[in-house]
Amino acid sequence: MEERGFQKIVRGGLVVLPGHDEPQQADIGICGGRIAAVGTGLEAAGAEIIDAGGCLVMPGGIDVHVHFNEPNMGHWEGFPTGSAALAAGGFTAYADMPLNGLPATVDTAALALKAEAAEGRSAVDYAFWGGLVPGKLQELEPMAEAGVIGFKAFVSKPGGEGEGRFVEADDWTLYEGMRRIASFGGVLALHAENDSMTTALGDAMRREGRTGALDFAASRPPIAELEAVNRALFYAGRTGCRLHFVHISHPDSVELIHSAKKSGMDVTVETCPHYLMLTEEDMARLGAVAKCAPPLRGAESRDRLWEQLAAGKIDLVASDHSPSPFELKEAPGLSFFDGWGGISGAQSTMELLLHEGVGKRGLPAGLVARVLSQAPAARFGFAAKGGIVPGLDADLALVDMEHRYTLEKGHLQYLHPHSPYEGMEFGCRVAGTLLRGELAYSLESGVLPGGGARIRAGLGSYAGKA
Repeated sequence: MEERGFQKIVRGGLVVLPGHDEPQQADIGICGGRIAAVGTGLEAAGAEIIDAGGCLVMPGGIDVHVHFNEPNMGHWEGFPTGSAALAAGGFTAYADMPLNGLPATVDTAALALKAEAAEGRSAVDYAFWGGLVPGKLQELEPMAEAGVIGFKAFVSKPGGEGEGRFVEADDWTLYEGMRRIASFGGVLALHAENDSMTTALGDAMRREGRTGALDFAASRPPIAELEAVNRALFYAGRTGCRLHFVHISHPDSVELIHSAKKSGMDVTVETCPHYLMLTEEDMARLGAVAKCAPPLRGAESRDRLWEQLAAGKIDLVASDHSPSPFELKEAPGLSFFDGWGGISGAQSTMELLLHEGVGKRGLPAGLVARVLSQAPAARFGFAAKGGIVPGLDADLALVDMEHRYTLEKGHLQYLHPHSPYEGMEFGCRVAGTLLRGELAYSLESGVLPGGGARIRAGLGSYAGKA
C-alpha cells in the first residue's frame, strides 16, 4: 500500500493509460483537481473513495467539433444543454465552432460575445474556434491572441443567410488566410467540399424533381471532397499552414491526407461517428435526422474508414454535433434537400466507439482514448488534458462495459432530443464523468451544471503536433 496525500482515489477500475492498447488495473490518486498518482494500492487518510470497480476508466473525451449556436441562437442548442450532453457521454472539454451563432465568431467582438454567453453555463471545460471568412483577414491574429484554438473555413456554402452569418471562403481568402495563419503558427480547420460541383449537381437534382436522401448523397459525391482536399493541401504546401480536415467522409480522402502527412506536411484528419456507424441507406431510412454534409456514404466506405482508424491513418474522431429544432428537419412538405443538415450526436460518441469499435470490431481501448482525448489535446493546445497522467487534469470517464441499454429520447440531454442512434442497443454506458476531479455527471444524479471553465489556447500553444 502506498500512503499519499490524496483528496480522492478512483479505485478498482481498468484504466486506459497512454502507450498501452489494453487497460491496466490501477487506482488514480487526485489532489487539487489534478492526477497525482496512478498505481495499485493507493491509500490516503480521509480521502474520498470513488468506486470504479467493473468500469473501464477512460481519459475524459475532448470534442473539438461542436456547434452550440450561441450567442442568440441558443434556442437551437445552447451551452447548458450541449455541454450536459457531452458530460453524460464521458466528455470533459470541447471546442465550439464559429458558425450558427449570431454574429458568427469572425472577429474579437463576436468572440467576446460568445465567451460571455458561455461563462458559468457549461457543464464541462470549453474553448472556441475563430472563423476565416472574406473581409476579415485582419482579425485572424487578434483572435489568436484572444485564445481561439484555430480557425474554421468552408469552401462550400455553410447554410444560413443574412447579416452576421458565416460565409464560405473564396480561393483568395483561403490562400491568403492560410498564409497569415502560418505566419503566427496557427492551424486552419477546413470543411472540404467543392462548392461549384455540389451546387451544380444539387440544382440539377431539384430541376429533375429528385429530392430524396439518396439524391442528396449523389449531389455531394466523393469527388467534391477529394478536389477540395487536394486544393487545400496545395495551398498548405505553398504557405506552410498547419491544416486540419474536419468530418472527412470518404476513405480516399483519408489516403490522400495520409500521403501528404508522410511527405512531411503538418496535417491531420478527423472523421465522425456517423460516418463510422451509418450509411446512405440509413439516411434514406431514418430521414433528415441523419442528414449531414458531406453526406453519409456506402457500407464499403464505412468499413474502410474503420480499417483506416485501426491503422492510425485517422487522427481523431469528433461529433460535428449540429443540432436544430426538429421541425426544421421534418416539417410537412419539406424536401430532404431543404431540411436542416446536421446530426445531433455529441452524447453518444464515446459509447459508439467503445460499443462498435472495441466490443464488435476488436479495436483496443487505447486507440479510442488516443482519437478522443490524446490527439485532440495535443493538436489543439489543451495542455492540461488528454490522458491519465500525473500532473494533468483529473478528467475521467467511467464506462460500465456490461451495461446494455437501448437509447431512448428520454436519455438525451439535447435541447431538441433527436438522434439517428435512437432505438439502437448499446453494449456499454457512461456511469460517471469527472471534471478536474469533481463529478460532472453520474447515471444516478444526472448532470451537475456550470462547472466548466474556458481554455484559452494562445499563440504559445500552437507549437505541438498530434
